Amino acid sequence: MLMTKRKPATVGEILVEEFMQPLGLTQAALAEAMGVQRKHVNELCNNRRTVTAATALILARVFGNSPDFWLNVQRRNDLWEVMHSPHELARIERAKPVSRAA
Repeated sequence: MLMTKRKPATVGEILVEEFMQPLGLTQAALAEAMGVQRKHVNELCNNRRTVTAATALILARVFGNSPDFWLNVQRRNDLWEVMHSPHELARIERAKPVSRAA
């Protein structure tokens, strides 16, 4: 996987800048469309909540795209965070490849 030094756009950034603002959606309006509490949307917008499979399916239904889109945005951010965390990198370096069985 190609990893850059530039942090990928977060779920919150994409949700707000690419979907909510162009459509003129407030957090309350999106929460109603999603059938969730406004707090849930607020936490997504402020990157305090991750996208689960269920949330990805809901967002895909609301915006007419795929759940894979939302899960991939989350995955890219999760990987970037781990690859740029000294603590996590140390954990990864401790892992040893398993040799193949004959």
